[in-house]
Amino acid sequence: MNFKFTKEQELFREEVIAFIQTEKEKGIYEFGDNGFVHLVSREFSKQVSKKGWVGLAWPKKYGGKGMGYVNRLIMLEEMFMAGAPLGYHFVQDRQIGPGICHFGTDYLKNEFLPRILNSDITFCALFSEPDAGSDLANGKTTAVDDGDNFIVNGQKVWTSNGHIAEYGWLLARTNLDPDVSRYDSFSEMVVDMKAPGVTVRPIINAVGVHSFNEVFFDDVKVPKKNLSGKLNNGFRQIMANLDYERAGLERLMQNYSVKESLIDYAKTSKRNDRFLSQESLIRDTIAKLETEYQVIKLYIYYVASLSDQGRLPNYEAAIGKATANLFQTKLVDTATSIMGLHGLLTADSPEALYKGSVADSYLWSPSYTLQGGSVEILKNIIATRGLKLPR
Repeated sequence: MNFKFTKEQELFREEVIAFIQTEKEKGIYEFGDNGFVHLVSREFSKQVSKKGWVGLAWPKKYGGKGMGYVNRLIMLEEMFMAGAPLGYHFVQDRQIGPGICHFGTDYLKNEFLPRILNSDITFCALFSEPDAGSDLANGKTTAVDDGDNFIVNGQKVWTSNGHIAEYGWLLARTNLDPDVSRYDSFSEMVVDMKAPGVTVRPIINAVGVHSFNEVFFDDVKVPKKNLSGKLNNGFRQIMANLDYERAGLERLMQNYSVKESLIDYAKTSKRNDRFLSQESLIRDTIAKLETEYQVIKLYIYYVASLSDQGRLPNYEAAIGKATANLFQTKLVDTATSIMGLHGLLTADSPEALYKGSVADSYLWSPSYTLQGGSVEILKNIIATRGLKLPR
């Protein structure tokens, strides 16, 4: 098995690194920890679009670069290491754009794909509900036929960037017959987040960051031309979309700076007149973390290579996300244990270590094994679809 990148891929990585350095030197964007989660800069996304890197992996016939998913991971790996503010374009580049490419009508493709590629608009994903998190087929939000429109009523929750999004990618129940399988009762559609009847309420997380939201729909009119794919086939379509979400590096690299800070702390901090890096238990623990990180990263690149071969990874993507999520939790737990009480101080304390990044990540950690599908759900996918085990 060849773990080396091609010469062209290495040159592309160098181009990405040079781009990031140039944008950093402008001093007009905020780079930082967990940047892809809550740091949003339309101006930065515009610069990424000018390079042609929004839609980098999309087919050329839809306006993308057609450079494939391995190259996209190369770009994202460098962006995540730098803490680049990717939040404005990230979701639609990752899964909503590909969803429109695969299932969208000509109207949706012509109306939205060019604007996504140019970072003119941003989307949010309207999937989870108060009683339907990982079990999306339990959703209660309805979209009732009303002539040329659907009338949408219901509630979504944990909607990332719903407060800044111009459009939402909505999963709603369009067949209300209780005798019809719930897997044949949902549809996907694009909803204008500024439409009458849409209410967005902030959810401030434990870190004090506003990235999540509740979204309420009260008799919201959605034109039928905004339907994506086939009526009542939305659940199956969205499962394909989620494979794009689960196949990325973002779940592994959300706390990249914490990993690097932990290594630096062990090299520079002393206990009983010895550097922590000289303690065999600490050396062994950090080495195991780094080994696990590198193995998971290589596996995620392998999953991307499957996409480049024309396959849509399903259980393979679930393996990547499950292992990455569990690694994130282990990393933060280890960092807080080794750094001690100082590691738990937030950025507003003068004694905080590494600008409070470890404390922030610890407060984020309850979401690591839940976001984008819980680890328990992913394990079921691996068991039933990958290992062919009975339900």
